[in-house]
Amino acid sequence: MSQTAIIHARIDPATKAATERILENIGLTPTEAIRLLYRQIAMRGEFPVELRTPNAVTAKVLAEVDRGEDVESFDRVEDLYASWE
Repeated sequence: MSQTAIIHARIDPATKAATERILENIGLTPTEAIRLLYRQIAMRGEFPVELRTPNAVTAKVLAEVDRGEDVESFDRVEDLYASWE
């Protein structure tokens, strides 16, 4: 198929850089990722990812985790299990 159509989009530089690092890690270029998204939309007839807004409680917890608050980490799965008791 001839690839002659062009898509232009503006995005903030921080989001672009973060996204491109992730794409590089999985072996995709930004162009390939956009093509993949468009193909999935065309094949499925809908957006291929469920988009939801977290409720207030979930949003609060996610923000706390992003700040490193109330986060536990364990070196062994046994220690995780023990923390539940």
